[in-house]
Amino acid sequence: MKIKGVISDMDGVILDTEKLYVRFWCEAARFYGYPMQRAHALGIRSMARPFAIEKLKDCFGDDFDYYAVHDKRIELMNKYIAKNGIEAKSGAKELLKYLKANGYGVALATATAPEKAREYLERLGLYEYFDETVSASMVVNGKPAPDIYLCAAERLGLLPEECIALEDSQNGIKSASSAGCKTVMVPDLDVPSEDIIPLLYDVADGLTDVIRILENCG
Repeated sequence: MKIKGVISDMDGVILDTEKLYVRFWCEAARFYGYPMQRAHALGIRSMARPFAIEKLKDCFGDDFDYYAVHDKRIELMNKYIAKNGIEAKSGAKELLKYLKANGYGVALATATAPEKAREYLERLGLYEYFDETVSASMVVNGKPAPDIYLCAAERLGLLPEECIALEDSQNGIKSASSAGCKTVMVPDLDVPSEDIIPLLYDVADGLTDVIRILENCG
């Protein structure tokens, strides 16, 4: 089936922000006395809140105060970004320009709140390249459930099978794959694990390599 659309995650794919989420989740949790490590933070990347709460309580006990830690993470991260700004991933604008020039529908599928996603993308001059933006808050079930990719494809007027999905996290890959998208991993903080590899259509060596993948799709 001809590929007519590209649906992309934001953090860790379009924006180089995933490293900040991991850093400040750990710092916020430790502020409240929970010994969160990088692996714990990686495990909840792109994960919808109900799933993340359950996972973190499994790790740190039923008294884990998700909302306090979450709010502290936001506070720390916002303070950092206000001082240091944010960066796009290498090749982001080049890929987005290519997609628009070649007539692909382009949608964002992000766990980030829609107003925050828009703010970040507008700062970097990238928001205009997206035809649709779908946030986890706009669907019943967030990642790793397929809802967000099903919604993004529908809003583009396409079948999921007509879309390539760009993801960097295991939860995002599970979401896109279960929706029926041709799922491409663009590695950021880790590489594809053995259980994730069967779900992937391809692995891109950075965002500009996605162009090769699209051209090989025909």
